[in-house]
Amino acid sequence: MSSRLSRRTLLGSAVAIAVSAGPLTALARAAARTPKVLVIGLDGALLQRIKDAEAPHLDALMAAGLTAPSSIYANPFAPTLSGPGWSTIITGVWPDKHNVKDNTIGGHKFAQYPDFLTRIETAKPSLSTYAVSSWAPITDTILSSKVDTRISTPGAEYDTGTTSRAVATLRTGNPDAVFVHLDNIDHAGHSYGAASQQYLDAVHTADAQVGQMVAAVKSRATYGDEDWLIMITADHGHTDAGGHGGSSAPERQTFLIATGPTLAAGSTRYDVKMPDVAASALAHLGIAIDPAWGLDGRPVQQPAPDDFDTLRTKLGTRVDETGIGAAVLGFTHTPPSGWSVDNSAMGTGGVTEWRGWSFTTDEFWTAAQRDQQRESNVRARNVFAVADGDEWSDKTFSGTFDSTLITPAYAVTGGRTATLTYTTYYRQEAPQKGEVLVSYDGAAPVSVKTYTADVPSRTETLTLQVPAGATTARVRFRYTGGNNWYWVIDGVRLVQS
Repeated sequence: MSSRLSRRTLLGSAVAIAVSAGPLTALARAAARTPKVLVIGLDGALLQRIKDAEAPHLDALMAAGLTAPSSIYANPFAPTLSGPGWSTIITGVWPDKHNVKDNTIGGHKFAQYPDFLTRIETAKPSLSTYAVSSWAPITDTILSSKVDTRISTPGAEYDTGTTSRAVATLRTGNPDAVFVHLDNIDHAGHSYGAASQQYLDAVHTADAQVGQMVAAVKSRATYGDEDWLIMITADHGHTDAGGHGGSSAPERQTFLIATGPTLAAGSTRYDVKMPDVAASALAHLGIAIDPAWGLDGRPVQQPAPDDFDTLRTKLGTRVDETGIGAAVLGFTHTPPSGWSVDNSAMGTGGVTEWRGWSFTTDEFWTAAQRDQQRESNVRARNVFAVADGDEWSDKTFSGTFDSTLITPAYAVTGGRTATLTYTTYYRQEAPQKGEVLVSYDGAAPVSVKTYTADVPSRTETLTLQVPAGATTARVRFRYTGGNNWYWVIDGVRLVQS
């Protein structure tokens, strides 16, 4: 505690000096600090159990920075296992790209989607990269031989040996990017279950080990001249009884705890996903993320909320659904400012939560019905829009599902092209149809994209030819069907270069 207070005092003094010297001097001082990254993986750790345990070091990191609860996939996308989980965190792409579907790591595409330490070595070979892991497949296979140092801790030493090696390197070495994996929380989960005291004890032990590593960073002789981004994460969760690999909410849980520049103390965010760890590390080290890399992650230092995310504080609890926790906040029919929903052709009755386009979250929507591939909606973030004819029809209804989500009027310049991008996930069953339409200056909408086959979670990019003289464009997402499947829309943007 005293070291943290003294650090804050030093930072406050530094800020005061910089301000008194002027903004250019302040920028120069910030730029002069050497960026460094520490990523610590806590295998099988549940964020709620960290909060329940005696974990003062992790509590301090949450108080000093960002806490971001998150969720992952389930089969058939990938099981909630360590192989897919750590591959996703370390490469910055989801399993449909890196292709790891189990703990054998077989069939991987790491040559196309390498780990973030390898990307660091490729972009800035002068930087020093270091990794030590209690689970050997990470350092033997997921991380490439380009990494300067890869150590698979001998089984007899386990997390104690992993921690001592990491501490020694952090205290006296000069690494620029460090990855550390601790495994004992996962072992406690398998042996005793996440609801056990033994699991809490394992969290407490891991917390002390995290504390040793953070203390080693702060004890560095050069610490005052360094700019550390510290990230703590997990590959999956655990059931109360013990185990993972399935589709239950506890198994799909993960999180990010992060401290560093631009991350507000004590903040909580819901837009963070597993691949963001790799992207955040690269961005912090000044490595530009090339779109050609196909990363799914985005730096946590560069949040990009969309209009749907403004609804987070307006979400309500269940009405007709029974499988969703009574206290879970997760849906609204009220669109964001400037948006609208046209339900004039919508059938009556059905499940209230899904009558027409709804705005919801992964936690709420996937709980409506597990194992119908809603868990594969990995690229939507925070609050997203969904039209779900399948769930709507679970209660007596009449007519058909026919609902249109309408964007605000975007300013455009006629005679030029515009780019419409959005995240989508579409599961098809005839006679269902999804249609994207665009209208200019209030004219009749014109269809620009139709969905009549399954589309995995992805970002769509449509080039629009804006008619001469047009000044506004409005986009419509129309879903028609009945007791069929669903359509997810998120991150809608229309821009002109």
